[in-house]
Amino acid sequence: MTALRVALDVTAVPPNPAGAGRYTLELAVALARREDVDLVAVSRRHDVARWRHLGGTVVPAAPSARPLRLAWEQAVLPAVLRRVRPDVHHGPHYTMPERARLPIAVTIHDCTFFDHPEWHERSKVLLFRRAITVAARRAAVLVCVSATTARRLGELVRVEAPVVVAPHGVDHARFGPEPADRAADEAAVRRLGIPPGRPFVCFVGTMEPRKNVPGLVQAFDRMAAAHPDALLVLAGMPGWGGDAVARAVAAVERHRDRVVQTGYVPDDAVPALLRSATVVAYPSLSEGYGLPALEALACGAPLVTTAGTAMAELAGEAAVLVPPGDVGALAEALDGLLAAGRGARAVEDRRRQGLAIAAGRTWDASAARHVEAYRRATGA
Repeated sequence: MTALRVALDVTAVPPNPAGAGRYTLELAVALARREDVDLVAVSRRHDVARWRHLGGTVVPAAPSARPLRLAWEQAVLPAVLRRVRPDVHHGPHYTMPERARLPIAVTIHDCTFFDHPEWHERSKVLLFRRAITVAARRAAVLVCVSATTARRLGELVRVEAPVVVAPHGVDHARFGPEPADRAADEAAVRRLGIPPGRPFVCFVGTMEPRKNVPGLVQAFDRMAAAHPDALLVLAGMPGWGGDAVARAVAAVERHRDRVVQTGYVPDDAVPALLRSATVVAYPSLSEGYGLPALEALACGAPLVTTAGTAMAELAGEAAVLVPPGDVGALAEALDGLLAAGRGARAVEDRRRQGLAIAAGRTWDASAARHVEAYRRATGA
């Protein structure tokens, strides 16, 4: 089969990627490994070094500032693509160069710009609502990261492009139930300010409104008296609207000293944190996929997450599911898992199911679904 020449827009990937940035980075690495893909990474002008190791072509063309990049995508990227001459261009973050005359794939991560505009900056709501509507009508193919996203997209806008569901993967070399070096795991957790031997509930992710971290803080406060040694560990940087987390922690009168806020966690410490947690809580109200939930399953961690979401689609019976925003139900779920502890039969049954689910979710499998989408876009 002839290799497809794929131009992948990597201009929006930040220095410390999470969410959609992590997706783009991992997808680029997986595509570069494939013999049936000739990858062209279109990068920012001053962000070439981290893409050269892929072994494909790197085109350093975009400006660094986000507003300029958005204008550049429409005004300049079509000419760049004419020079590069790919078979298909992939916009991995909602947007597409509308005047480009070649097949274009666009990834739709979630529909919260429509459903929950209050979770985002107003400028982003206006931008991405329009971008999603345009892509649904004009892209050659849409990639949705979950069936939940694909279904909701069809309810919100007129979708004329074919849709391919391509779930995220997990890096099994990093995220697994057994550490390569247990002492290194323990040291990584200690460096984050977590005393050895203490049971803890862990949240990993950006602190932003959709994640419902204030609800998690309230739930922990409700049940913490029954588990006097337990800690709540909030691992991640504040995002837009993240000041609500600080207010929630400040409002915890009885157990404030048992809430550990680590700030940014280095990539190599995240698996250690998930493996060491007594419970991983990911109570997000809505996600396109919920990659931290998959990473927790891959590490064999007991998981509490939200019913009716993409995380529930992913985890099924491997996780304890609670209604969105229900602080009482979340507190009850945390209490039950802390009381049972690792090794309890029900916990171990869920753990085995989670490991089996995670085993099938790889970035190579995700890349294969993307290649199907690209070939559909080109008619190949």
